[in-house]
Amino acid sequence: MRNTPSSHGRRPRSGGRRRLVHIVGALMGALAVAAGTVLMSPPFRDAAERLLGLAGERTGALVIPEGWRAAQVYAAVDAALGERPGTTRRAVATAELRLPAAARGNPEGYLFPATYPIDSGTTPHGLLRYMVGTAHERFGGDRGTPGARRGAATDYRTVTIASVAQAEADTARDMGKVARVVYNRLARGMPLQMDSTLNYALNRSTLDTTIADTRIAGPYNSYARRGLPPTPIDNPGEAAVRAALDPPPGEWLYFVTVAPGDTRFSVDYPEHQRHVAEFNARRARAR
Repeated sequence: MRNTPSSHGRRPRSGGRRRLVHIVGALMGALAVAAGTVLMSPPFRDAAERLLGLAGERTGALVIPEGWRAAQVYAAVDAALGERPGTTRRAVATAELRLPAAARGNPEGYLFPATYPIDSGTTPHGLLRYMVGTAHERFGGDRGTPGARRGAATDYRTVTIASVAQAEADTARDMGKVARVVYNRLARGMPLQMDSTLNYALNRSTLDTTIADTRIAGPYNSYARRGLPPTPIDNPGEAAVRAALDPPPGEWLYFVTVAPGDTRFSVDYPEHQRHVAEFNARRARAR
C-alpha cells in the first residue's frame, strides 16, 4: 500500500526498522474501516502501537472527512507529509490507482473518508492507493443494503449520485431522499438543478446561488445541462453510497433545507416554492 523509500546510505538495521513499520502499517490498513475511522480490536491496536513505538517511526494520523473534494484531500496529504503543495496531485498520474475506466484516472469519489495512520515512510502514492483500496473494500463488499450486488457500489454512476447526496443532504437520514430526488429527475429528463454541482465547478461552498451562477458554461452546471455531472463532486462516505444504492421510495422532485435538521421534500413545485419562501424569510430575519 505504501511505496518503500530507497534504503541507499542507510545501515541494514535502520532498513529493518523501516520494514517493521511498513509491516505493521499494512496490517493496520487491512483492518475494517467503519463510520469513517480505521478500527481495530484493543489487543491488536495495543500490539501495533507497541511495535510502532519500538520502531520509533510513527508520526500520527490523517483524517479525511466525508464530503471532502479531491483538491482538499491532496492539500491535506501534502501538509501531513511535509510535501510541497501540488505533490500529491501530481502523484495521481503515477500512483497506479484501481479506478473504473469511466473515471479516466481521476480519483474524485474514491478517496475514501477515514483516519489513516502515517509514519516517516508514508508517501503520497501510498496514501492514494490506501484510500482508493479502502473505497473498493467499503463500497464493493457484501455490507451494502439489501439487494445490492457485490461491487455495485463501485459503479461510477452510483458513486457520482452518492457524492451529490453527500453534498446536498443536511443530515445522514436525508441522504436517501436526496438520492431519490436525483433518480426521479433523471427518469423524467429534468435537469438536476443542484447547487452543489455549481459549487464544485466554482471551487466554493455556499448557500447563495445567483442567476448568473446558473448560466455558467461547463459540464457541472446542472441547471443548464441534463444528466449527472461527468465525475463525482466529492468523496462520499459509506452511508451516502448506501443511500444511492437503495434510496427510499417516493415521488419527490424538490427539496430545500429550511433550517438545520429541517429539510422539506416536495412532489409539486408550488409546495416547494412555499418552502423556499420560508427559507428566505428565516435567512432575512437572521441578518
